[in-house]
Amino acid sequence: MELEILHWFESLHNPVLNLIMYFFTLLGEGGSLWVLLAAAGLFVLPKRYRKVGLTIALALVLSLIMCNGVMKNLFARVRPFHADPSFENLYGIFDTITDWSFPSGHTSASFAAAWAIFMWYRREGIAAMAAAVLISVSRLYLTVHYPTDVLASLVLGSLYGIIAYFAVKFLLRKFTKLQAVFPEET
Repeated sequence: MELEILHWFESLHNPVLNLIMYFFTLLGEGGSLWVLLAAAGLFVLPKRYRKVGLTIALALVLSLIMCNGVMKNLFARVRPFHADPSFENLYGIFDTITDWSFPSGHTSASFAAAWAIFMWYRREGIAAMAAAVLISVSRLYLTVHYPTDVLASLVLGSLYGIIAYFAVKFLLRKFTKLQAVFPEET
């Protein structure tokens, strides 16, 4: 069933959509978009965004440890393009992937960061959620993850982002000196 869904995504392939989906996959590569947003929040944007930068960073660390460090190795699920070699290798993307399929690191990191942003600032969070959805769909479109990889990672990444938010809120309440560096007012 999952391979059939991926073949449906593959049936949508066309030169314009291929470029768009590849672009969104590259945005999620190594969490690069989200790492840049965390760094911007911590070091570039106005002081009120520091708590968001810290929350994104913590959410990404949780996602990296759990998704790439623990779960991928625990489940060791082969990639769809290994299970069905008939999938089109757009832009040679299959050649660059050496890790397991479950869970999707792109999706987990994207939803972890998007929820970290959303919990502090709804409007910015909605834009981040839209980017997270597009990054996640790109993984299906490029047939590098099964639908259940992406769905589970959406849930797990969301949890990491929400946990990071409450952890930062706790730290700011517990250690009042941090409030000077990471102000809570919005």
